[in-house]
Amino acid sequence: MTYQTYSQQALSRYTLPHLKRIASELGVTPTGDKRVAETWVNAIINHQSAQLEKVTDATELKTEAENTTDTKVNAKIEVKELTTVEISSFDYEIYANSKLIASITHDDTHLTQRWVVMVNDKEVFRATTPMRCHRYICTHYKDGTLPVQEQQATPCTSENRIMAHIFNECQKYGFEILDDGIYQNGVKLGQVGYTNGNWWVIRGNSAHQQYSDSVFDAVRLLSMVSELTDCEQLLDLPFDQLTTLDWQQLQNYEPVPELVAA
Repeated sequence: MTYQTYSQQALSRYTLPHLKRIASELGVTPTGDKRVAETWVNAIINHQSAQLEKVTDATELKTEAENTTDTKVNAKIEVKELTTVEISSFDYEIYANSKLIASITHDDTHLTQRWVVMVNDKEVFRATTPMRCHRYICTHYKDGTLPVQEQQATPCTSENRIMAHIFNECQKYGFEILDDGIYQNGVKLGQVGYTNGNWWVIRGNSAHQQYSDSVFDAVRLLSMVSELTDCEQLLDLPFDQLTTLDWQQLQNYEPVPELVAA
């Protein structure tokens, strides 16, 4: 229920019965001489002041709680935005909004704390596991105490990140990356790279580069080359050496048309 707020000037104009009725509505019981109107006026004013203080305190507590919650939410969002790129089994790069903020590497020379957090090629923290290093980066990045990493001219297309993307996609298909290309079971499937803002793929031993929309599509195309190679090898086998699975694979076999060279 919402009650009307009365000023002292307004209350002073009311009769004693009227003041008693207002006090009754507010649940006010005055102390002092109840035959005097001023006693009732003072009781009503004091009651309203006390109620106003309660509302103010409640509002301040609510605002403080909301601010605390917002801070926690923002902190969680900030940490959630961190992205880890696996360069190798012993090297990782940590990014925030596509900007490199730190890296984690491995130091074989140290007896116990072999995992190291690096910022600007300088050691800032050591730990026994990479998870502890990652937690250190998240915590100090969130509170603003992590040293600021100097950004490369093109951090999103650094050689390490390109190789990491290619490695991760090839790993899904079980491909092996060697110096001269991508292989499967000793057979060269081709090459994948990134130049001037574009992904490209070279199939087999061809000299033609074909543009690709993403590293995912480029490596997937090599997987099609792998299937094609398997089927072509099956076609060279005598009928009596083909298994049921071989026949099923050949039934679904369709040559992959050459794409337009870049």
